[in-house]
Amino acid sequence: MSFSPALAAYRTATVVLGPFAGFYLSARADKGKEDRTRLGERFGRYGRVRMPGTLVWLHAASVGESGVALSLIEAMTARDASLQFLLSTGTKTSADLVARRALPRVVHVYAPLDRGDVVRRFLDYWQPDLGVFVESEIWPNLILAAEARGVPLALVNARMSPETLQQWQNWPKAGQRLLRTFAFASAADTRTSQALTRVRGAAVPALGNLKLAAPALRVDASARETLAQEIGVRPVWLAASTHPGEDEIALAAHARLRETAPDALLIIAPRHPERGAAIAALAGNAPRRSKFEPIGAAPVYIADTLGEMGLFYDLAPVSLVAGSLLPALKGHNPIEPAKLDAAIVSGSHVESFQDLFDALSAAGGVTIARDADTLAAAVTRLWRDEAARASQVSAARGVIAHGVEAFDETVTQLLALLPQRASTEPQRASA
Repeated sequence: MSFSPALAAYRTATVVLGPFAGFYLSARADKGKEDRTRLGERFGRYGRVRMPGTLVWLHAASVGESGVALSLIEAMTARDASLQFLLSTGTKTSADLVARRALPRVVHVYAPLDRGDVVRRFLDYWQPDLGVFVESEIWPNLILAAEARGVPLALVNARMSPETLQQWQNWPKAGQRLLRTFAFASAADTRTSQALTRVRGAAVPALGNLKLAAPALRVDASARETLAQEIGVRPVWLAASTHPGEDEIALAAHARLRETAPDALLIIAPRHPERGAAIAALAGNAPRRSKFEPIGAAPVYIADTLGEMGLFYDLAPVSLVAGSLLPALKGHNPIEPAKLDAAIVSGSHVESFQDLFDALSAAGGVTIARDADTLAAAVTRLWRDEAARASQVSAARGVIAHGVEAFDETVTQLLALLPQRASTEPQRASA
């Protein structure tokens, strides 16, 4: 395969900058972004033993990708209960998610630094029989080292922003070299499929978004009953996964709603729960869930906890899927509220999930709001017109029903790559 200057430059940079990685990770730990007690894992040092038997390694970035990985693990286990799994992720929130799910025969580690000596230690230690990269986590040194050892690799549910895809096309030799390492590759959407197919020089089929087949978020029945009693008959809506700048828009919309519905309640669930105190201050010292403060008669409630988004989607008949009100944010996953029958409102900046939002829009499964005024109007309409709300919820449900076939096909393809299965379960789809 032809020489790639970009790839060579990257690999050189990781050697030159590698010695400073410890300082960088320590600084992140000081900010609460790394688990200081597990920093050794970032350097390929582990305090647990490799599980015996066939080991499937899945690599994911953060919470969303980890959810897909865990669902794949459950499905693969259902077909072959002898498999063991290693799940590497990059964030503390994803580690928390894996710990809460607590699946049997699954070991979680933090992703190794993409540095030659570190990835060699990682692979020496775990010796995976299959490597599965979820969505957009493509680390050159890790991938090339795994390929050199003969580890079959797969890229599943590839989903990248237009900017990232353009970078791949700007570095065609590097892109082709890396994408050709995957024995199986599939995309979540048409845009990613077409771009990666051009770079790879071989098909990257758009099977569909695997998140469509993921189970609904967990809802704690006891916690739901308690909150429902606190809220009573008040009209309520949720602003989910908000970013700085979006909280202000949601609060402005809520002020307009309270002009005609003075007892209305807005629940704000920030994308990063550590922002809870700052949002509470914006909202006039609003009560915070992380502090176990009751809602009372407060007009705004801050849901600054992890692992409870399902609870709030289930409580709120209307939910803003944030990360979409400002151009720099590119949107968040609308599947979670759809599975819990919350009517979806979104901003117009949804490039990261464009195909999915296009399908929802075409089916009438989402309402688009561009500012505080249109957001308030959308919530008001969905509160007052139950038939319209039910129709939108039903349409969204119809769109997400299409993910099951993609999920099943992906599981089949992954199992076919395992050494003991490769000769008995031929691939059924082009890779």
